Amino acid sequence: MILIKRVYELKSKDDGYRVLVDRLWPRGLSREKIGLDSWMKDIGPSNELRKWFSHDPAKWEEFRKRYKIELEDKKDLIDRLSKLEKEYGKLTLLYGAHDTEHNQAVVIAELLRNEN
Repeated sequence: MILIKRVYELKSKDDGYRVLVDRLWPRGLSREKIGLDSWMKDIGPSNELRKWFSHDPAKWEEFRKRYKIELEDKKDLIDRLSKLEKEYGKLTLLYGAHDTEHNQAVVIAELLRNEN
């Protein structure tokens, strides 16, 4: 099972393995406060794509397309997440954006769910 949560939400015992999928560390939080198991900053969108998108919902569909193209070169990281989900039963993808529907964790979760 793949879950998606804002990194600022409290850790739950039901989260399973928790992975931060942001390229940038979230402001004001320590690793301990997050309850983080892993940080995969390299799976986050490139700085160029992140800045272009700027969390503008009007750019969402184009962002998804461009980000999926970037993720094709990060197949090893997607495979690692898939293995973690199988190993722990639950995988929680953490992100820092305010928008819960338009962020990279949503795209990563789509890819992982389509692989299974």
